[in-house]
Amino acid sequence: MMRRSEQPLRLALIGMSGAGKSHWTKHLAAGGHAVVCCDDQIEARLAPFLKAGGYSGINGVAAWMGWPDSPTYPEREAQYLSEEISTVDEVLSELEKDSRRELILDTSGSVIYSGNNILMRLRRQMTVIYLAASNDEQQLLIRRYVQDPKPVLWRGAFQPRPDETPHDTVARCYPALISARRQSYEALAHFSISTARLRELSPPGTSRNAAVGETFLETVRLMQDQRA
Repeated sequence: MMRRSEQPLRLALIGMSGAGKSHWTKHLAAGGHAVVCCDDQIEARLAPFLKAGGYSGINGVAAWMGWPDSPTYPEREAQYLSEEISTVDEVLSELEKDSRRELILDTSGSVIYSGNNILMRLRRQMTVIYLAASNDEQQLLIRRYVQDPKPVLWRGAFQPRPDETPHDTVARCYPALISARRQSYEALAHFSISTARLRELSPPGTSRNAAVGETFLETVRLMQDQRA
């Protein structure tokens, strides 16, 4: 068995949208680590559909999907998930071909819906880290979603009430979505790191910084050693 120091660096970051997955991936990329952002790959796969509707960027993907109670949302949610599964499958296939390849994978918040086969392969090929937001931080995640919408697969959790504004529905239903996903994130992850702890390593507004990325890796290695 290889010692940990001899094993390739393979990390998959999971968690809700806004938890900081892309933030930390960018710091690690600044240090020269190979990274794949699933949002970027999914956006590229959906490009023909986005272009037809005049959309672009990850916010354009969210706009293309529409509000969760719109007539086209179920079909587009399914299409997004299909492209996500293809993206993760492609990444894992490359890792399975080359046991020495290193990679940081910035997953989407909905990776837990990719099916057991994909998730089992993900755990085999990578160390899965759950960036866990506390209950107190849920309001921050809600504000981020409302102010800067990213694609979110609601999976039936968006249940508007009569005379309720969409923002009010989000504020009421988003905590339930977080709660429903938490157990799945925890089951998939090898270990969790609280977002509050990570903020101490990199305050909001910190630009891409290789040294900050290495501090993140030191935290990960410490947790791995504690589990060994």
